[in-house]
Amino acid sequence: MTLSEAQKLVDQWINTVGVRYFNELTNMTILMEEVGELARIMARTYGEQSFKESDQGKDLGDEMADVLWVLICLANQTGVDLTQALQKNFEKKNIRDASRHRNNEKLR
Repeated sequence: MTLSEAQKLVDQWINTVGVRYFNELTNMTILMEEVGELARIMARTYGEQSFKESDQGKDLGDEMADVLWVLICLANQTGVDLTQALQKNFEKKNIRDASRHRNNEKLR
């Protein structure tokens, strides 16, 4: 699935099953909540925190997909084409960081 296809599918789902988009500020808050849930699983899986009973069975990929879903909602609501935005972001990084990381002693 491409980013463009994902944006269309999310939009179709929202406008049928979901009835309508939550407003942008609500979705921004939901995005932060979803990022927090992802961070919790990362901290317990790769960090030093132990799992709580309520964390058991959480799927890392599903948590990432929740973050992506809400981000796609926000893109749809604000008229952002994520394919174009990501391409432009790669161009920016390729110019700005062309030698930055290669010359970073901390990464050797």
